[in-house]
Amino acid sequence: MKSIWMHEHTREEISAFASGGGAILVPLAATEQHGPHLPVYTDTWIAGHIAEESVRAAGRDVPVLLAPVLPIGCSEHHLSFGGTISLSPMTYFAVLRDIGESLVKDGFRKIIFLNGHGGNEPMMQQVANDLAVRHPIWTAAASYWSLARESLQRIDASEVGPVPGHAGGFETSAIMALGDGLVRTDRIGATHPERDWIFAGPPGAFVGRHGELTGCDGYTDAPVRATAEKGRLYLDTIAEAVSGWIVRTVQAMDRGEERL
Repeated sequence: MKSIWMHEHTREEISAFASGGGAILVPLAATEQHGPHLPVYTDTWIAGHIAEESVRAAGRDVPVLLAPVLPIGCSEHHLSFGGTISLSPMTYFAVLRDIGESLVKDGFRKIIFLNGHGGNEPMMQQVANDLAVRHPIWTAAASYWSLARESLQRIDASEVGPVPGHAGGFETSAIMALGDGLVRTDRIGATHPERDWIFAGPPGAFVGRHGELTGCDGYTDAPVRATAEKGRLYLDTIAEAVSGWIVRTVQAMDRGEERL
């Protein structure tokens, strides 16, 4: 294929790719407040970069296209801070379902969702499950931080704060790496009240409190240790982990097809 991006191909090229067994990855993100120092497009920039780099690398081993990034997510818990565009949970579920149904009609039999915003995860997982129930297709769904958890632990990414956190050291480092001048360094506080309960459970668990789902003042930790160099390391590490997962997932789907 001439490009990894679905939207750079014609309908005939996409149909041929899908009918030939090619997979498609749908990146999910958000447009929401990220404290006083980060742009509201933070999740979309990070998710889009990871998706592009991961598909580009995975495409050397398996046939996979990249759908346009969905920049609006389920961000109800951020609306009170302003600077946020959100879909309600049921609306977001319907949007993801319709995207999946469209891709099925386009001929795709391998649909992969890659998430970059925590509020999207429950609906994403359910839609992936429902699509595989309704149609004779393969689906997969995961958030990038889950796929890269062990890799990020090996490079001690949590030295800057919770991973991924929200608008803390981790995301601030990533945005520093992605765009010069996008971080309001003059608005970065030196300290942040501790909210240990936010991360009290094991991976996949949820602990919440009204009015504080995003930490104090809309972010989870003080990003004083964030640097662009660390951000580049984190993003490269995540992309490597995600691309490996894409390859293993598509290859497993192919082996499953052979057994049917």
